[in-house]
Amino acid sequence: MSSDVIDRATAHFGKLVEEQLARVLRMKSAEPPLDFATLQPIVVGICFGDGIGPIISKQTMRVLDNLLADEIRSGKVELRTIEGLTIENRVTHLKAIPDDVLAELKACHVILKAPTTTPEKGGPYPNIESANVAMRRALDLYANVRPIKVPKEGIDWVIFRENTEGAYILGSKGIAVTDDLAFDFTAVTRQGCERIIRMAFEYARTNGITKVTVVTKANVIKTTDGLFLEVAEQIGKEYPGITWDAWYIDIMTAKLIDPKRRTQFRVMVMPNLYGDILSDEAAEFQGGVGTAGSANIGSRYAMFEAIHGSAPRMIDEGRGDYADPASLMRAGSMLLRHIGLVAQADRLDMALDVCTMLEKKVQITGRTSGATAQAFSDYVMATLADPTLPARHAALLG
Repeated sequence: MSSDVIDRATAHFGKLVEEQLARVLRMKSAEPPLDFATLQPIVVGICFGDGIGPIISKQTMRVLDNLLADEIRSGKVELRTIEGLTIENRVTHLKAIPDDVLAELKACHVILKAPTTTPEKGGPYPNIESANVAMRRALDLYANVRPIKVPKEGIDWVIFRENTEGAYILGSKGIAVTDDLAFDFTAVTRQGCERIIRMAFEYARTNGITKVTVVTKANVIKTTDGLFLEVAEQIGKEYPGITWDAWYIDIMTAKLIDPKRRTQFRVMVMPNLYGDILSDEAAEFQGGVGTAGSANIGSRYAMFEAIHGSAPRMIDEGRGDYADPASLMRAGSMLLRHIGLVAQADRLDMALDVCTMLEKKVQITGRTSGATAQAFSDYVMATLADPTLPARHAALLG
């Protein structure tokens, strides 16, 4: 084996180590969280994204404009469109997030983001990094929070996925040592493990939940997953009213479809890749990834998004107008709750429960046999306008 090959691989890995050690130092000096009660206005950046993104964004903005009419009129909230986070603009700059777009994002307090296209090797676009991954790293959005609720089946889960480490943080920085040998890398830090696990335990304590489930593959991935599990054990000791258990990701995916076992889970916390997989599986119980929202929370910034992709095939086949905007609307509800507009978030959640799970008078199928995104948003807005909505919601729950 040529020493040049080994030296090149060693230098590549050494650079990654230096970058990650620098990231640890940044994490230790993170900015304090915002106090939204003191902000005027609260600036909400809206990124329309790619594919079906502009279609579902338009319908979500209709709902938010209606729901937040008083706050917008009084100057409490400003909805600001950020147009540059498109695949065309990103390819032009050969950057996951062009510098001017990142500056616009940082000028906002919170962000609502529609799906963006991530180029893949061999596809029509240059193989630039995922905009999601880049945004989470640039804004240090370390916690991905995905609630899943199906009351009639006893499902009430909140999944806390570590968002900035694990297999994804170095996903574009692997190395093909030779034509026959390729490496990718995973990296975690004690600080990264601590803050996501603590957020899960804090959520459980705040909401009167007495159990947290930690998901890893620490029996095989012993160093990085082992550190995650070690930190969970340490933090668990600080919450005497909360028990915690550990599950491996493979059996956990099976137990979510076990009707007897799945109702016993409430709060789950896990590294990045496992959280991506498990939360998509979990969303199927609620009606699919098109119905679930997602929060990406950091110390200073927060971004809320639909958990599905940009669905370019729907656009290519002329079905874009039939895309389901419910997931982005759910993300909007999470955003409202995050900035302190709890009553508005509660009302939007009730309306979406009625429209997507309980009543479903307007059915979206993603095809011309179903309703359009506009017809669905009309249904949501009519439901929001119903003065009996809380009683209607309660009656449908039975």
